[in-house]
Amino acid sequence: MEYFVEQAATHRDAERNVRVKYGERAKIMHYKTVRMGGFLGMFAREGVEVTGYLANEPPRAGVPAKQAMIDDEKKKLLELGGRSDKSLDAVLKEIREIKEKMNGAGLQADTPVDHPSIGRIRGILEANDFTSTYVTKIANRLSKEFSLDELGEFDRVQDAVVGWIAESIRVVTPVRRERPHVYILVGPTGVGKTTTIAKLAAMHGLALKSGRRPEVRILTIDNYRIGARQQIETYAEIMDIPVGFVESYDDMRKYIDMYSDVDLILVDTIGKSPRDFQKLGEMNSLLQACGGAADIHLAMSATTKTSDMYEVLRQFEPFRYSAVVITKLDETSRVGNIISVLDEKQKPVAYMTDGQSVPQDIERASVLKFLLSIEGFKVNRDRYKNDEGWRE
Repeated sequence: MEYFVEQAATHRDAERNVRVKYGERAKIMHYKTVRMGGFLGMFAREGVEVTGYLANEPPRAGVPAKQAMIDDEKKKLLELGGRSDKSLDAVLKEIREIKEKMNGAGLQADTPVDHPSIGRIRGILEANDFTSTYVTKIANRLSKEFSLDELGEFDRVQDAVVGWIAESIRVVTPVRRERPHVYILVGPTGVGKTTTIAKLAAMHGLALKSGRRPEVRILTIDNYRIGARQQIETYAEIMDIPVGFVESYDDMRKYIDMYSDVDLILVDTIGKSPRDFQKLGEMNSLLQACGGAADIHLAMSATTKTSDMYEVLRQFEPFRYSAVVITKLDETSRVGNIISVLDEKQKPVAYMTDGQSVPQDIERASVLKFLLSIEGFKVNRDRYKNDEGWRE
């Protein structure tokens, strides 16, 4: 097999030179940046070096290279079928060898080679656990919207990618609601729903609203988990917020009517496996007593595997949650899968928690918070600090 090396000022010039010299037989494998020209190490300029190989046979006129190879291998198969002196095992062995050769040759000929900047972006995204679908989408957009010369300016490339990631993150901006605002938090077992409810109670209950402290109440249907009742009672006592324990639809309806003049009613729910369809259905029926205006959010741990994120989002759809609360951000250093999955499912984020302290370790979701959690990119804080997010 013949190989070639060509140098030029730009990627475009290098590819043109290869095509002029070697024609369609030329297959480019790698690009790299080199220093060209100059004298005694001075005045050298940056250029591009491409390496590749020449296909053994030029493609037949009017027939694509891969199709020509397939046609040739078909002929070989037909010849094999006509030989009576070969055993069946020998024929099958040759068929396997031909198939492997075709697959290998097809991969070399058809797999595109990323520009170095795109390859670098891929590496950063993959290191941050972005899904392959998301990474491919970003890479394809770079190939489409940037010329070869522009791809050589990596700072410009990475600024664009950060901007595209920011565009894909949807966050909830709070809006004024009628009293009482009923807020329900659902989610699987172990994601920190009760602690998050306590943090939200402190966040709202300790703030001043129109010169007065908002009236907050907590309701919980998690009465059976060991220590759950004591945990929420302890939080409520410290914050001086009344708490009610609900066991049925009628109980819930009674409490909602009784607290009709308060500002905020926070409802803590039972943690259930997303595969426990019967229990999820029973809980959903009970929560119907809160009324159609209730604001329902889904709590999901940042440590959840990507495949399980899809499952959780899907199984809790019957609750018609409007946003997601990401918990336990302090327990992971990668947020790419969260951004990827929520972008694909078009789900906004309302709150983010990153510790056990009440009420410190909770904040409203922000695009900047997500971007600063991605390693490998430079983020312009001023550009994203006032992002208003997505309004419900």
